[in-house]
Amino acid sequence: MEIKVNQAAEKGKRPEDSALGFGQVFTDHMFVMDYSEQKGWHDPRIEPFSDFSLSPAAMVFHYGQAIFEGLKAYKTSDNKIQLFRARDNYKRLNRSARGMCIPEVDIDLAMDAMKQLIKIEKDWIPETVGTSLYVRPCIIATDPFLGVRASLTYRFFIILSSVGAYYAEGLNPVKIWVSKDHVRAAKGGVGEFKTAGNYAASLIASEKANKEGYAQVLWLDGIERKYIEEVGAMNIFFIIKDEVVTPDLSGSILPGITRKSVLALARKWGMKVVERKISVDELFQAHEEGSLLECFGSGTAAVISPVGEIRYGEKVIQIGDGNPGATSMKFYDALTGIQYGNKEDTEGWIEVID
Repeated sequence: MEIKVNQAAEKGKRPEDSALGFGQVFTDHMFVMDYSEQKGWHDPRIEPFSDFSLSPAAMVFHYGQAIFEGLKAYKTSDNKIQLFRARDNYKRLNRSARGMCIPEVDIDLAMDAMKQLIKIEKDWIPETVGTSLYVRPCIIATDPFLGVRASLTYRFFIILSSVGAYYAEGLNPVKIWVSKDHVRAAKGGVGEFKTAGNYAASLIASEKANKEGYAQVLWLDGIERKYIEEVGAMNIFFIIKDEVVTPDLSGSILPGITRKSVLALARKWGMKVVERKISVDELFQAHEEGSLLECFGSGTAAVISPVGEIRYGEKVIQIGDGNPGATSMKFYDALTGIQYGNKEDTEGWIEVID
């Protein structure tokens, strides 16, 4: 399908890199495509960034059929624009689509549309290491219907945002709070899909954690409420003795692209990697024994985020000496080095936008 382009009459200006936060500044254009049973996906177009006009009865508002992805475009020191594992993001988008009864998109078309959009908005890509152009593909249900069923019409869109660090702490270790009273997801549900409702379900616990001075919630499993699953915006890793330990993908954990990258690098480096159940009691016991050496989260937004404190009820443990651990930094340096073009991409993860 040909992608129509309608350029904005007036262009905005990107803020200085030092003034960038996360998800607050949007570029001049967006990609939009619609779906109907009769036409399938149709009318792909790049148009000025603007509000949508939807019926108040649109099914996304009532039944939550909405999926999305998050990835980044990076500018290298020689002015190239790079994407990191972008096709994996669209494969995961289609996996979420299948789980939420949404029609899949053609990955080649989605990649082409995204690249064209980024090329138009290349001046919005910040250049300082740690900054990037955040890419948000999204699909929402648009049928104006109040019966409970899958929608028959959808809208796929991609918006872009110039971003700085996700956490104000930057690479300084963050504090996370284990939720005892709330559950994010359970096996057999939609926890393994990147759907809007999962994030809505996390808000009440996140608000409580923030009020206590914690950056994120560490979720436990929805049945026994004792096994660690993931952090609100990240997968979680622990360095216990000489092992890299992370919860296995049990059907209620989002399969992170950065998580997959960390595991691949760890195995390549000859580290002992274990994907398994790990209880919060085991974690605290490992800390008491001195074998919990590091903890960090992984995700597109923050890449690698060292964790310096974990609270569970009235118990609080401090991890490390207040600085990012050596292993956390090794992963951070390797991943960001590849993303910004400062290290060789030996894994075939980078796609350059010509």
